[in-house]
Amino acid sequence: MGRTALVPKELRDGPFTLADALRAGLDRWHLEGASWRRIGPTLYVWAGLPDTPELKIEAVRRRLPPTAVFSGLTAAWLHGLDVEAGGSIEVTIPKGTGVSGRSGIVVRRAALTPGEVVNVRALRVTSLLRTISDLSVRLSVTEGVVIVDMALHAGLASMADLKTLCVARARGVGVAKLRRVVGYAEPAAESPMESRLRMLLVLDGLPRPQAQVSLHDKNGRFVGRPDLYYPDHQLGIEYDGGTHRASLAEDNRRQNKLIGAGFRLLRFTAAEVLHHPDSVTTQVRAMLGGRRIFPAGAGIRGYPSDFKPAGAGTRGKFAPP
Repeated sequence: MGRTALVPKELRDGPFTLADALRAGLDRWHLEGASWRRIGPTLYVWAGLPDTPELKIEAVRRRLPPTAVFSGLTAAWLHGLDVEAGGSIEVTIPKGTGVSGRSGIVVRRAALTPGEVVNVRALRVTSLLRTISDLSVRLSVTEGVVIVDMALHAGLASMADLKTLCVARARGVGVAKLRRVVGYAEPAAESPMESRLRMLLVLDGLPRPQAQVSLHDKNGRFVGRPDLYYPDHQLGIEYDGGTHRASLAEDNRRQNKLIGAGFRLLRFTAAEVLHHPDSVTTQVRAMLGGRRIFPAGAGIRGYPSDFKPAGAGTRGKFAPP
């Protein structure tokens, strides 16, 4: 009967170096066994640990100088926003620092002020407002708005914070785009796909709908709260997320109440919003009587190319990962 592999307790919690392994009583050849995974040039982890974003981030931290700061979507995830953190880990380092790009790591060079660096989960991370600024400039307008809506909904930032940010970066690169994103932001939005649906409509020239409005019948009884609402047309619009199938009966009852109270309702799925945007805007425009309030920028045909999901989740409501 074979011997049980030695797995020292101090090596079970996260990444460790060869020097750590030697101090724990292992030799180099031990690390070649099935009990361990190599995750860097001199970095290992116990095979029993799941391959989580936290593990990847900690592994990257150990490979970089202490001046490195996690930024971009990695910073957004660390701040608790509902974005995917399983891809490349992004860090920002001071200009002139001798660090090159590495596998699984995106390295950016920028000067950060002390106020733009905070400690999150014992890691150096760009502040939420700096993160919002970076992503608003870098992502499409739609995805920038998704990020900002998440932060507002989670109470991590306010509209006043965002306006102050625009003033502070008045001479910065991309400030016009940042202002545009902030102008489209909606504190009442409750999910990434709701934000994408709203942006699909407004970027195609439709009026900006209200968000999460409580509706009542003529007797004052509450009948529903659609994701988006056009009061002049009594038109509610809802995104049917992944939970819709499980709550189908309740959703149908709510829809019947709205229609019975004289409201109209359109429902759209992620597939329609992401892959058939023309159909979505055509249906909404028809219900609004064909009204267009401004030229549609790049137009609906330009929406799919502009739309590059930032990894934001589509689980229905904004929630930390």
